[in-house]
Amino acid sequence: MWEVIEGLKRAIELIVSGDPAVLDATFRSLYVSGTATLLALVWSLPLGILIGSKTFRGKKLVKGFFNALLGIPTVGLGLILYLIFSKSGPLGTLHALYTPTAIIIGQAILITPIMVSFSANAVEAIGKEVRDLAKTLGASESEASMAVLREALPGVTLAIIAGFNRAIAELGIALMLGGNIAGLTRVLTTTIALETTRGNFELGIALTIILLSIVFTLNFAVNILKREQT
Repeated sequence: MWEVIEGLKRAIELIVSGDPAVLDATFRSLYVSGTATLLALVWSLPLGILIGSKTFRGKKLVKGFFNALLGIPTVGLGLILYLIFSKSGPLGTLHALYTPTAIIIGQAILITPIMVSFSANAVEAIGKEVRDLAKTLGASESEASMAVLREALPGVTLAIIAGFNRAIAELGIALMLGGNIAGLTRVLTTTIALETTRGNFELGIALTIILLSIVFTLNFAVNILKREQT
């Protein structure tokens, strides 16, 4: 117990003093996972709105497909993408393996099912009443879609935050596609794993505190937003 307390004290000192290893892993994690979230948003939000607002044959099957992908193992996805980006793989000529770009692409694919499912459920929960009301008032199809999106904004925001949290907390993709290279692809989760195996628990605890703080802060902000919307 005393060792744990000492580890926590040392971890706080590392955070307060702005230890270079702590700052490097933190800022790179925010950059990589933030970029991956924005990239996934490009296709996930339109797809989620389409699934949630339209009625078509096979809709339940499509929703079930994305729901099934919510629990995809990061190591399994990382292995598939590793084979694709490796020198002998179909995208080996891009030389993206062991770069932040590879991690960004991998995390964007990983969180796509989360963002699609959550945003589709948020739009579907609004029902078609908002769309029908907007059209009754003379809105075009695109204007009606924007009205639905505004009403579903809290749920869509939750989808974005959930996707980011999943991205920044995953390990398998960051490790397999990034290689945990110091100063290039080393992020919070891979650094925590590395320093723990080295016995450097103080740094590992410091990075864990930062990671948990980021996740908790974002969740707290979402809860505040939802309260203001109600």
